Amino acid sequence: MLTAKFQALFPHLDERQRRLVMGAEARSLGRGGIRLVARAAGVREGTVSHGVAELESGVAPLGRVRRVGGGRKRAVDLDPGLRPALLALVEPDVRGDPMSPLRWTVKSTRQLADDLTRQGHRVSADTVAVLLREEGFSLQGNAKTVEGAQHPDRDAQFRYINEQAKKFQAAGDPVVSVDTKKKELVGNYKNAGREWHREGVPVQVRTHDFPDADLGKAIPYGIYDLTAESGWVSVGTDHDTAAFAVASIRRWWHAAGRIAYPASRRLLITAGAGGSNGYRTRAWKFELAALAVETGLEITVCHFPPGTSKWNKVEHRLFSHITMNWRGRPLTSHEVIVNSIAATATRTGLTVRAELDTTAYETGIRISDGQMTALPLSRHDWHGDWNYTLRPEEHRRDGIPPIPPQNQPGPGRDWLTHPALTGMRPDQWEQLVNELAAARHLQREEDLHRRRGGDRQKTPATGLYTGRRPGLTLVDRLLATILYQRFKLPQVVIAPLFTITPVTLNRAISQTRRLLHDIGHAIEPAETQLATLDDLTDLAAHLGITPTSEIKTAS
Repeated sequence: MLTAKFQALFPHLDERQRRLVMGAEARSLGRGGIRLVARAAGVREGTVSHGVAELESGVAPLGRVRRVGGGRKRAVDLDPGLRPALLALVEPDVRGDPMSPLRWTVKSTRQLADDLTRQGHRVSADTVAVLLREEGFSLQGNAKTVEGAQHPDRDAQFRYINEQAKKFQAAGDPVVSVDTKKKELVGNYKNAGREWHREGVPVQVRTHDFPDADLGKAIPYGIYDLTAESGWVSVGTDHDTAAFAVASIRRWWHAAGRIAYPASRRLLITAGAGGSNGYRTRAWKFELAALAVETGLEITVCHFPPGTSKWNKVEHRLFSHITMNWRGRPLTSHEVIVNSIAATATRTGLTVRAELDTTAYETGIRISDGQMTALPLSRHDWHGDWNYTLRPEEHRRDGIPPIPPQNQPGPGRDWLTHPALTGMRPDQWEQLVNELAAARHLQREEDLHRRRGGDRQKTPATGLYTGRRPGLTLVDRLLATILYQRFKLPQVVIAPLFTITPVTLNRAISQTRRLLHDIGHAIEPAETQLATLDDLTDLAAHLGITPTSEIKTAS
């Protein structure tokens, strides 16, 4: 009967409880009970005797299985040098040797345990983790807190921006924070973060993050309305230029801003110190002046000091939520990016609108000193380089030539179309320009169709100024290509003729050569090869062609 009782009861008891039960049974049986219980339970008689002694000692319940001090000793108690050796490894600059073997490696618990074992301290990775927690250590990432050299007027500029924003909001005028979000690869690429999926069935993405030649990158430019707590994002597909930045603000104003603030005649923009909307970017101010004239708004801009753009509201009130919304999701197309941005919302009421901008924005456009001087720009008394206002006035356009049509050369470049230089009769030239214009239109539509991921969608007009400020005309591109291929004139020499950078000229010539190849036209090389602009003007004089004064100045 005892054997059956013990077999049913012992699996539910710990070591001490079993010992006490056996002691209680032995006491109840009287003389010979210890031997009888030990035989029924299959244990030593000493174990039963120990249980009887515990019951008769009158000690209060311990509340634990073992007595204090029982069990195997801790490694740190058996090895007094273990703890100092561990601290010497994890803090070599403070407590140990700066030439520690783990000074330049990842300090994982496994590596620390291996190195301690090589030093003669036998320890496991789990024990290392326990000791580190006892010493106040935990897993820590890097904290972005060191801002480097701070501008002496950093805090004062913050206060100035805050005062300006309060004044505009008190008057019912819009205050927006603007910036460009990180460029995103478009395609089946890994995106940081995780989403819920069936276990073992993750989304399959590419192993390498090389940009797709057709899809390229998406450039989200955000406008965050501080008063309405709403966002607007233009997703560009070309270049992050000042024209693109101002075009995004223009879209926001015509689609949302003027509806929310119908009586406002002022706009405050807070922006970072660099990038397409930097305080040193001339094109940014030039494009804003055009926007001020178009909308009738007096546009005030306040820039955050260099290195402090993360304090701009658009960063942590709009962009951070967009990143959280599409985490773990491959941005396979521009449509996915636009829809993911537009679906961003918060519990506090943030709403976001997004549009795809497939406009091609020219790079390398230069704004001269005369153009900057003519701008209706008033610098504030406090840091006029960071704080300024653009008035909605038709400014003088000294030195700004009228915008020519695409089938004509730019100002001062008519002489380059002379048949002796182009190698074509006037009728042949006109036919080539027409064919080239048709091919370029077709190429542009195909490129935009690919970037959009579908057909063009009709959108309402956005005001007087609906596109980018044009750079080279179609004929300019053709003339530059002829000078380069027909006369072997270097691109760095040709660039000043068209007042653009060599990089922009190289891109224009490459595009034009592809178009000429598509229409089956080949530029025949001339007998004379040129090396400088002086050689070009000498050749023109020999052929009876008179270059304009602007070209002579440029050369």
